[in-house]
Amino acid sequence: MKKHYFFFWAAVLAAVLAINGCEYASSEKTTESRVITLMSWNVHNLFDGKDDGFEYPEYKTASGWSAEKYRGRINNISAAICKIEPMPDVLILQEIESLTVIGDIALSLPQGYSFMHFANNPGSGIGVGILSRFPLSESRTHSITIDSATTPRPILEARVNTESGSFIIFACHWKSKIGGDAATEEVRMASARVILRRIRHYLEYEPETGIIVAGDLNENHDEFQKLGSGTICALLPDDPKSAQIAGDQNDFIVISGNMPPLPVNFPPETIVLYSPWVRELEYGSYYYRGSWETIDHFLISHQFFDSSGLRYIGSLVIDSEPFANRNGIPVPYSLRTGNGLSDHLPILMSLRY
Repeated sequence: MKKHYFFFWAAVLAAVLAINGCEYASSEKTTESRVITLMSWNVHNLFDGKDDGFEYPEYKTASGWSAEKYRGRINNISAAICKIEPMPDVLILQEIESLTVIGDIALSLPQGYSFMHFANNPGSGIGVGILSRFPLSESRTHSITIDSATTPRPILEARVNTESGSFIIFACHWKSKIGGDAATEEVRMASARVILRRIRHYLEYEPETGIIVAGDLNENHDEFQKLGSGTICALLPDDPKSAQIAGDQNDFIVISGNMPPLPVNFPPETIVLYSPWVRELEYGSYYYRGSWETIDHFLISHQFFDSSGLRYIGSLVIDSEPFANRNGIPVPYSLRTGNGLSDHLPILMSLRY
């Protein structure tokens, strides 16, 4: 049976630390330190109650969508987030229509979510957003065009400023596999290239600044193995087989379960990010055709595993009600009944200082 992670996030931190080998030995030590929690969640087509011309057909007023139904969704989403203890400090959200929607979520939540950014492509129905209790600055939007085709959603980059320093978030919703795995992989690899270029910039000019890639990447952490360990993917494991096949290519993100995530099988200059799916998390965050997928991610740079400053604690999948049913499977939103939340489960990660 699928293991359920209930909403006692602070209470389980010590257990998570014992599993992943971090330096904490007791919950008492954890409570003495300030904890910052991040949440990434694909909220599943969250449109407001107005027709702006870019909504999906089922979310137009002519199809029965309304401001009242929108308000009901906002209330249900905020009520679910409020059940997480402690509530996340930073929310990275996908499938959001606009900055207005981000603002409405902020207004429906307690405890001062005062900072927000949003990005989408012109003419697109949905985009990505960040909502934070900490100040956000230096926001950048990276649109990616390949052979005259633009990715459906841009990458939103922002700096999160805390009392113990700042870090960079790349909020993502990469191209889906609609159209075929092979046909769409190039687009996801193009998104990976943009992130790698920006990480190299920070390594050159701010080598101490940590990086977190967050969101729905539409790619499993073990995609390489699922495809028979013979095809280059946007996410590659740090193992001998993938390193051999990759050769001199550099349009993929190497992921690892090592802490810190330094290259083992790839050249020393390779950028490697830590994936909680490799070491900590089970099952998945998205349930598709009877199988779990690990397409929702936090990918974390080595700076969060140093002995000073912001330090990684652990990650969890929220697979309990109201986000999931009794079997831990996400409950999608129903246009007909107004019940359910999303076809994706939220994932959480925590930092301490």
